[in-house]
Amino acid sequence: MVRLLGADDRLLTTVEKEHPGVSVHVRGNEITLTGATDQVEAARRLIEELLLVVRGGRDLAESEVSTSARMLHEDSSTSPSERLGPAILSSRGKSIRAKTLGQKEYVDAIDTDTIVFGIGPAGTGKTYLAMAKAVQALQRKEVERIILTRPAVEAGERLGFLPGSLTEKIDPYLRPLYDALNEMMDPELVPKLLAAGTIEVAPLAYMRGRTLNSSFVVLDEAQNTTPEQMKMFLTRLGFGSKMVVTGDITQIDLPASSSGLRLVGRVLDKVDDIRFVRLTSADVVRHSLVGRIVDAWTEYDAQKQADRYESDQARDFAGRGPGRPNTPRERLPKRRSS
Repeated sequence: MVRLLGADDRLLTTVEKEHPGVSVHVRGNEITLTGATDQVEAARRLIEELLLVVRGGRDLAESEVSTSARMLHEDSSTSPSERLGPAILSSRGKSIRAKTLGQKEYVDAIDTDTIVFGIGPAGTGKTYLAMAKAVQALQRKEVERIILTRPAVEAGERLGFLPGSLTEKIDPYLRPLYDALNEMMDPELVPKLLAAGTIEVAPLAYMRGRTLNSSFVVLDEAQNTTPEQMKMFLTRLGFGSKMVVTGDITQIDLPASSSGLRLVGRVLDKVDDIRFVRLTSADVVRHSLVGRIVDAWTEYDAQKQADRYESDQARDFAGRGPGRPNTPRERLPKRRSS
């Protein structure tokens, strides 16, 4: 019951939010639902699915409760506990798995397609799930090495010249990848795999001229690649390899040139064995406030773009002005000074 209700009854509160017409009361090991018959039945169905998840040894998150409620609303005969799938990895008592429908589609695409693009806002698990699938593939001996890369682009700041060796200069850009690795694997094993070359974490510039065979390659922060860099990276694909490209097109830090991630969707959208999975705020698995921030920012950007379009249209209309003759103006003779 404690695992079902969550810390401070947060999961119970989420159930009530998903079914506002139902009152939920808990006493001991009993849950009582009151309200309209159809709404009580929907809430009961949701709680039964959540119980199946808990009894399977999985820890619930608020996002999983909301996703399960949405799935049951769309199709009452479905089973969210089965559709969200088994764990990808288990490390230090923590299971990594898809927690939303969008994430499930993303994970399934990685299983079936050679190149997958995961595009979406912050907190949707694009990089984390890709790295979990990479570690899983290495453990299953499906690949011989993991290559993690990202462009070394400053996020709107001028850091200047960093002290230290080349490795020390680029490490801050790659630190999120190291942190995720240490969460998914034994921290004592990671340095050994890095030293042996089984796992490689490198900036995107180091990929030029290489052919990556029998590798699971993850390109993170791909919105900060130029079109030339994106083409260079994708053409590194070798035999027995798989590539996952992740990025958020709303957070581009490039100073002037266009983003390769924006372009690639138009160029490769119809190519077989390449899949584009677009995640949304509904797939955010961080704090619930993150999803609302993403929605508010998206709405603001859309309004700003609409305002800019109206302003451009008004400027063009004003520039044309009323109809004017195309003939040159007739010049009047100069008046003689007296």
